[in-house]
Amino acid sequence: MDSPVPPRRADARPRRRDRHGRGMRGPIAPPQVPLAISRAEAFDDLVRDSVTRLERHWPQLAAVEFAVQEVPRSDNGEVREGDDAVPLGRVTEGGAEHPDRVIVFRRPVEIRSRSRDERALLVHEVVVEQVAELLGLAPESVDPRYGQD
Repeated sequence: MDSPVPPRRADARPRRRDRHGRGMRGPIAPPQVPLAISRAEAFDDLVRDSVTRLERHWPQLAAVEFAVQEVPRSDNGEVREGDDAVPLGRVTEGGAEHPDRVIVFRRPVEIRSRSRDERALLVHEVVVEQVAELLGLAPESVDPRYGQD
């Protein structure tokens, strides 16, 4: 014979992972707290702040595209064999179809900096160096405070 099915209680609720009745878990931190921002987003903000600072003195930078890339790639010449140092940034000159581009490599910069302030300073130095290379100027003429901090 068939085994009898136990009757279902009226107050029985479907089981969830909320075993202790405290409600479902929310976000770890509210969106306005810096903890809610990922490292990549914080790095993008540092690059954006640096570019904004330079665009005030160099309006021609509005036509330049700034980008953040995780690491330099070896398949397209960003890292050359025999180089001991990993580059922190790169400039690609544009053509008729695309603008000039400044790329900052996130992971090499993060590895070389210990704190957020040190990272912000290094990001700004990399952006200034790449802009100086693009404009054909010395980094000190692009940003007079270059190398002083």
